[in-house]
Amino acid sequence: MKKNILLFYLSLGSVIFGFSQSRSNDQIKELIQTYKNDVRGPYKDIRWFCTDGSLRQPKDPCPEKIGPGLQHARYKDAVVNLGKTNHIYLGQILAYTEKEEFWDTKNTHSRLKQYQLDKYLRTVNEGWVNQKGQFYRGAIQSEDEEAWGIDFYKWLLTKDDLLEENYFLIRQSLKDIPHSGDDNVAQLMRSQSKVISDEIPGFMDLRVKIHSLPEASDIEKVRKFKIEKASKLSTSNSKKIDELVATMTTFFEPIDISALKKYTTTIKDSEIGKSINAYILSNTDTSDTQKLITETAQLLYDIREAIPTEKSGKARLQLLDLSLKLEAIVFKNAQKWETNTVEDLLNKICYLGLATAGAGYVEIQEWEQLDLTIKPSPEKTMSLEDLTEILENARRQVEWSSSMVKANYQHTVDEYTAFEPLAYGFIDDKIRGSVALHLGLAVSELGDFIAKESALTNKVLDISNQSGFRGLNPGYAFGELVVVSGSPDAIEVSSNKIYIFQRSPADLKPIAGIATVSEGNMVSHVQLLARNLGIPNAALSDDNLQSLLKYNGQNVFYAVSNKGNVIMKLEQEMTEDERALFIKKERKEENIAVPIENIRLKETNILNLRSVDASDSGQLCGPKAANLGQLKKMFPEQVVEGLVIPFGIFRSHMDQQMPNENKSYWDFLNEMFAKAEQMSLTTNDEEIEAFQLGQLQILRDAIKKMPMQESFLSELETDFKSILGKEIGDIPVFLRSDTNMEDLKEFTGAGLNLTLFNVADKDKIIQGIKDVWASPYTERSFKWRQKYLLNPENVFPSILVIPSVDVDYSGVLITKGISNGNEDDLTVAFSRGAGGAVDGQSAETYLIKNEGGFQFLAPAREQFYNGLPMTGGMEKKSATFNNFILNTQNLNDIRILANTIRKTLPKETNSDYDGAYDVELGFKDNKLWLFQIRPFVENKKALSSGYLESITPKIDKNKAISLSQKL
Repeated sequence: MKKNILLFYLSLGSVIFGFSQSRSNDQIKELIQTYKNDVRGPYKDIRWFCTDGSLRQPKDPCPEKIGPGLQHARYKDAVVNLGKTNHIYLGQILAYTEKEEFWDTKNTHSRLKQYQLDKYLRTVNEGWVNQKGQFYRGAIQSEDEEAWGIDFYKWLLTKDDLLEENYFLIRQSLKDIPHSGDDNVAQLMRSQSKVISDEIPGFMDLRVKIHSLPEASDIEKVRKFKIEKASKLSTSNSKKIDELVATMTTFFEPIDISALKKYTTTIKDSEIGKSINAYILSNTDTSDTQKLITETAQLLYDIREAIPTEKSGKARLQLLDLSLKLEAIVFKNAQKWETNTVEDLLNKICYLGLATAGAGYVEIQEWEQLDLTIKPSPEKTMSLEDLTEILENARRQVEWSSSMVKANYQHTVDEYTAFEPLAYGFIDDKIRGSVALHLGLAVSELGDFIAKESALTNKVLDISNQSGFRGLNPGYAFGELVVVSGSPDAIEVSSNKIYIFQRSPADLKPIAGIATVSEGNMVSHVQLLARNLGIPNAALSDDNLQSLLKYNGQNVFYAVSNKGNVIMKLEQEMTEDERALFIKKERKEENIAVPIENIRLKETNILNLRSVDASDSGQLCGPKAANLGQLKKMFPEQVVEGLVIPFGIFRSHMDQQMPNENKSYWDFLNEMFAKAEQMSLTTNDEEIEAFQLGQLQILRDAIKKMPMQESFLSELETDFKSILGKEIGDIPVFLRSDTNMEDLKEFTGAGLNLTLFNVADKDKIIQGIKDVWASPYTERSFKWRQKYLLNPENVFPSILVIPSVDVDYSGVLITKGISNGNEDDLTVAFSRGAGGAVDGQSAETYLIKNEGGFQFLAPAREQFYNGLPMTGGMEKKSATFNNFILNTQNLNDIRILANTIRKTLPKETNSDYDGAYDVELGFKDNKLWLFQIRPFVENKKALSSGYLESITPKIDKNKAISLSQKL
């Protein structure tokens, strides 16, 4: 009995202290709260760490004969174990850490990022895990931390590949890791103002000002606030305001440019050293803000280009520290650069863009694709079209800069936010502390000017920075506005509401309207569905989202015009014409029927992909298999072999007896629809939908457990070997759901049903077939079908089985210019690894122009991508952003492919279809592989709506704008 009790407590201890399993977020939250109230915080005790590996008591230093040791704290056992089980490191002591472990390559540098995040949390939460432990004397020795930091950077910065691949992250880390440099005063200023506003709501306006556009004059405003509120302030809050004033005073002290010479001791004779000294000489006493910023921006950029040529870690460290100083000069002086004319503003945007590139917020090659230079006519004018092109490129740079911050830190921030919500502010703080903030303000000013000149003005409630909105898909909607500032993944959406997201969920269910900060890419499944259904869709800035929070929960009218201007107004402000758009909802007249008159359900044999073509779509199988079979005939070397499990095999399995129901699976399905039709006479839509979803859950679960016919299993094994060349289970395959509801003339169905990636195990393949058969009955798939199809019960899944290709990168080709509407251009979006671009990843995007050349629209900013190992499943690999995904040869191959498809596919299929195509493809060792082709379906009703046409201004692109015109 005693033994059992002992085992029980040992087991309990494992759970409590996390020795054998990961801690839950709630447990970590409790742990952090415990440390906040502990006078030693996350630390156990203090010891001397001697060079021979021995530990000694605090008052017993390491003897001289074994060399000097270091004195610092040891972590509590639970902290050590949290690192082992969850890879979460609290209260990191640098002198206690191996350099390679801190750089943490295997975990995308998580420990370094956690150190930065920990430092941020300490500033916004009074020490965070060290609220009381920060006064634990001797726990951390600042001089040892700085010495470690210098040693760390000397080690790290000698590695050329790491510096090239992680320039942004390394440079950002210098703001937080002590190395005898300056503290991050700007972050401290923002953090202190946040703490004050959290405790004193009346301080919020000042906090917003300090966060968005800090000026030296704000110091006096803070002092005035303290005087006015003196009688209501606690001693603690009064002290916090004094501390903020001191920090702001330090921040706004002019940078002594002559003192920058200390960063040239190791490089004074090099070319960049000479440039730095020339800059110091030119600007030490300058009062010309424009000159100071332009020359500082240029030097920032030159330093970035020069750092790889310097081979010493010390020299590189000095240049990076100088780079941070130069960014601070631009940041502090940008608002002093007054822009009175169009030319002034364009010059400011150009040099702030250059500074942003020099500071690492975009890659050098990305900057080279952006053309922000002024190209005036001899009359010193520019066309409205050329000005708009500069605006679009500058706006792209602002978006890319924000996405660089998010791509590097979002994963770590999301992990921490799950147990510490304050962590979510870290990314916003990083963006607001960057020179890209001022670039964004200047771009907004140009956007307002061009909107005025072109009459393309957004009218979004009463919020500021209206030019931050950019329409993606035309359409209109009315419903409750839901503004989601955090992660969207746990949000249960409603089909009659309008959602504002940081990013859209990959498995988004039907909604009335959408706008996102991170638009992902224009050819993702979510974007394609939005275009198909005429759902208004727009991009907006972080600030725009925050401004809309006050309207959360209110009913609004939302519209995006054919040219991309955005309207949003409260219900009471709607015009009669706008109200009339929603008076009648003759849904059935707008919906279409799945054609089933030619379906051939008696075909119950597995088909070779080579034996099907486009004419079999909707008859034997869905369009994925039919069209891929067609492509196999046209491009035999670029399409894999494959099996097709036709509709008839699914249908014959559905005729089996359903357990516990005394009827077949098929009868159960049809009786559910019949009852729903009967309920419609007396029951509201919500109750009917709830009934249907409940029944579909029962059916879905039953299909997943459905017994497979022995004849089918035997044929599957035989055909797998004869067609794919190996026994089932010996090579991984994709199982792609392929229903007759996809790629209809007016409905795409993109991404609604299940695709199983890289399944290798025989039993998993067989189970996967059942899972794919069940997927059309998921809530998301059913709701999209219900929204658009007249006969959603007549949905039949076939399955395309193809061997996996572990592509280097993959994506989507649309044989149309989506961004410009040109039918002769091409749109291409690619991500690294398999499954690229379709799930809303931030993808590398191009407009390939019919007349030659291409326009780079967006870089890939996904930290992780999918690899397909031969053993099956997916492995997550980490990406860097210093190289483009597609090369020139890839783009040329895509151009040739698109031309061939346009010319030959209609002939080969005897089709009168003359629209654009949506093609999924990939590259392995620069060889192009084709995986899918379908019609690119757009919502003609939205594009031709009389109301949308009425709010779309006629723009004179050739209108000449004088560069000397006053703003």
